[in-house]
Amino acid sequence: MSRDEARAIRDTELEKDRARYGLMAVVVSNLAIAGVAIFGVWQLGGDKAVIVGVLTAAFTAVSSMTTAYLGIKAVSNTARSIALGDGPAARREPTPAAPPAQRLQ
Repeated sequence: MSRDEARAIRDTELEKDRARYGLMAVVVSNLAIAGVAIFGVWQLGGDKAVIVGVLTAAFTAVSSMTTAYLGIKAVSNTARSIALGDGPAARREPTPAAPPAQRLQ
C-alpha cells in the first residue's frame, strides 16, 4: 500500500469518526433538551401558558442545534470534496464537438 492510499484510508476513517461523534453530540444534546423540557412541564403543574413557552423554547433549541450541525456538515463535506478535486467541476467530462451541419441538396 502506498503512502497516498494509506493517507486516504486514514482521512476517510477520520471523517467517519468526526461524523459519528458529531451526530452523537447532537443527539445527546437534543435528548438533554427534551428531558429538561419534560421535567419543566411536569413541575409546572398545568399552567398552560408557561408550558407552551417551555415547549416552544425546547423545540427551537432542538431544531436550531440539528440545523446547525447539518449545515456545518454539508459545508464541510462540500469544501473537502472541492479541495480534494472530487467536486462537480472535476467530474465534468468534455462535451463532444457537434458534427458539422450537413447541407441539404
